[in-house]
Amino acid sequence: MENKIQEHWKETFSLLLELCKIKTNENVVVLTETLSRQINISLVELVLKDHSLKYKKIEINSKPYSVDPIIRSTGASNILDFEDENLKILKETDVIFDLSKEGLMHSKQTKEILSSGTRIMCISDEHPDILARLKPDLSLKEIVKEAVAQCRNASVMKVKSEVGTNLEVNLKNTNTVGVWGWTDRPGTLAHWPGGLVVSFPNKSSVNGKIVFQPGDINLTFKKYFESEVIFNIENDFVTSISGTGSDVKLMKNYLKDFGDKNAYATSHVGWGLNKKARYESLTMYDKSDLNGTELRALSGCFLYSIGANEFANRFTDGHFDLPMMECTILLDNKIVVDKGLVV
Repeated sequence: MENKIQEHWKETFSLLLELCKIKTNENVVVLTETLSRQINISLVELVLKDHSLKYKKIEINSKPYSVDPIIRSTGASNILDFEDENLKILKETDVIFDLSKEGLMHSKQTKEILSSGTRIMCISDEHPDILARLKPDLSLKEIVKEAVAQCRNASVMKVKSEVGTNLEVNLKNTNTVGVWGWTDRPGTLAHWPGGLVVSFPNKSSVNGKIVFQPGDINLTFKKYFESEVIFNIENDFVTSISGTGSDVKLMKNYLKDFGDKNAYATSHVGWGLNKKARYESLTMYDKSDLNGTELRALSGCFLYSIGANEFANRFTDGHFDLPMMECTILLDNKIVVDKGLVV
């Protein structure tokens, strides 16, 4: 293990377990791969034993990707590809603690697993210090549920900024999900850290322009933008990327080498609601110590993502999660986030 287990880490993992309300007669699987963060696996196993819950541990050999670009922070683990026997076990399980490197959020097999009634608790590949700092917060549940209701009752989302962002998203018949950090219901998925609402638009639902500014965040590269980058978006797809600095060169070169149109497609849109999430966290940890889920949940950020969208039946290894600061988000012309502040 990289570190010795700290008592406050263990207490936080124990709280997560309690909120998931696992019954003693339920089947539990701890899903890992050979590249998983060992200390988090140990913490999960420790608190399961402390709560007298039996479990089965499945470790799968981490798989290489078939594309040339480096894959990081996609939320679409490939460890279940060609794993029919393990997939069968997971579908017959009540609870999965997902400790895979990339997470099962957007994996091809996830819909099938959830449809069987299994619930998935994704523990993001973060140093346990990050997880403990963002321990499950009971107050987040109602905050997130209210934001979900707002999105589900709206027809149109508009996103604007003083530097030129002007995006419109058709929310009719759109799948909106909220994540508060734990799951206690069959057939649902949650990830920890939590505290955000995201909508997965249907096909041909997203149009407009996004202007990224220095200080916005690229979570695939785990860095803050240092120069302006402009996305033009037509019917979900980024049709052009422009700018003058190193950020635009990095993004264009990275996406181009996937050779996959779906890498340019809108995955999801939403905003963060977790007041405990820290904007400066990318500067405080080594890249190997964080997955960046904290920044996705940063209170008031507009989260725009491209890549896999299972609800639009689009799958790809290409993915960007791009939290933006100081945006205004409107639902049916009602402001819900005002220049980066949650209303």
